[in-house]
Amino acid sequence: MIEVYVENSGRQDFAGEWLKLPTTRQEVQRLLSHIGVDGERYTDISILDFESNVSGLASRLSDYENLDELNYLAVLLDELKTGGQLEKFEAALSLGEYSGGVRAAINLAQNLDCYDYFPGVENHEQLGEYLIYERDFLQIPEEIRPYFDYEAYGRDYDLNSTGSLQKDGFIENNGEGFIEYYTGREDIPDEHKVFAYPEREVSHSILKTLKQFRETASTEQSAPERPKAAHVER
Repeated sequence: MIEVYVENSGRQDFAGEWLKLPTTRQEVQRLLSHIGVDGERYTDISILDFESNVSGLASRLSDYENLDELNYLAVLLDELKTGGQLEKFEAALSLGEYSGGVRAAINLAQNLDCYDYFPGVENHEQLGEYLIYERDFLQIPEEIRPYFDYEAYGRDYDLNSTGSLQKDGFIENNGEGFIEYYTGREDIPDEHKVFAYPEREVSHSILKTLKQFRETASTEQSAPERPKAAHVER
């Protein structure tokens, strides 16, 4: 759903890689290891570019976005796709009401009930027909229908509504209260937080030394105590 270009902010050789979201913590650790972000010498990353098959999304994200938040958004978008709501999200995003960055996009994905979406409506004539025959906005006698100006009716509705004709449908804010469910990273479920520095790799020589140390300590603890010398009184 989303692909980001992650770069090591501290290196001068512009080390970076593309990462597909949603992803896992292990995959993020692998990428960070490849670009040299170890949590010690290099700790910061930059997200320099975005790609997405969700129409209009990439252009609304900035270089300052958080990787965990982006991953959570990708998870929500996957759920919308499964539930057949992704087109409605794209249409609502195009209105520009709640689309300034990843946090706004997360909240938008959680507030789609605030919008009415008429799929397949691409022009004013289709909008007029949809409102009359699908939404029962107006009762027209059967003998009048061939002469009714559906285009004019749809145009008038469009001009006086909060909605907008999009490529694949008509979307409008229905006046339901928009609730800010998401306020920050603490609202992300733990299973969707993926940023983690690579685990330190202990060299073979260090492991060998530690093993020898443990074996020596174990031998000293198990060795029999020397008998105490007998006390002789003179």
